[in-house]
Amino acid sequence: MAIESSSTTENSENLEESPYYTGQARFEFLVERISTRVRNKIYKSFAELAKPAPDLKVLDIGVTSNRRSDSNFFEACYPHKEQITAVGLEDASFLSEMYPGLTYIQADAMHLPFPDRSFDIATSWAVIEHVGSRERQRRFLAEMARVSRRLFVTTPNRWYPVEFHTVLPFLHWLPPDQFRQILKALKKDYFADEANLNLLSEQDFIGLLPDGMKVTTAHAHLLGPVSNLVLWAEWTD
Repeated sequence: MAIESSSTTENSENLEESPYYTGQARFEFLVERISTRVRNKIYKSFAELAKPAPDLKVLDIGVTSNRRSDSNFFEACYPHKEQITAVGLEDASFLSEMYPGLTYIQADAMHLPFPDRSFDIATSWAVIEHVGSRERQRRFLAEMARVSRRLFVTTPNRWYPVEFHTVLPFLHWLPPDQFRQILKALKKDYFADEANLNLLSEQDFIGLLPDGMKVTTAHAHLLGPVSNLVLWAEWTD
């Protein structure tokens, strides 16, 4: 028993020192750093457009149980935590403990449990590409617009050279059916399913917004090209 235990520990230590393990860890750290850098830029755009104030009621849709530094980024940055209502499908109740005053509700973003226009601002950070078909994406934005007067919504740009979820270059520029076939061949079945990944161009994104909203773009750039599409939309009535 002692020998087996020693062998297991030694193998674990060897694994952590292996080039693959070290390279993978460094790669994930780099991705997290880049993501955090981009989201910092996007948050600055949000702050300029929304002008956070103690009396603004803010809804953030799509919080996650993931505790990476680039997850639930809005909650970390927004100064008035007591005015945030965070919604997600996953159990992210720890956010209420991490940020006292914040309200967390586990709910489906397609059927938000709030009255019409009960928030001043609704935000969503890189969620819409994960809700499914174009019709579901349209419904997602319509529900956000139902409960809020203004929207701040982000999504990765389909025309950026690298697809961020799969970290594959250029293949996502192919017609969606072809891209998904390649993902299946590469054993990336999760992202091959439209229900889990459906990328948007700027034209697609703006076209999904409800009629009667004024749109301002505040796109984020990474190494030159637009990496993330950012829309600020306001009801005109």
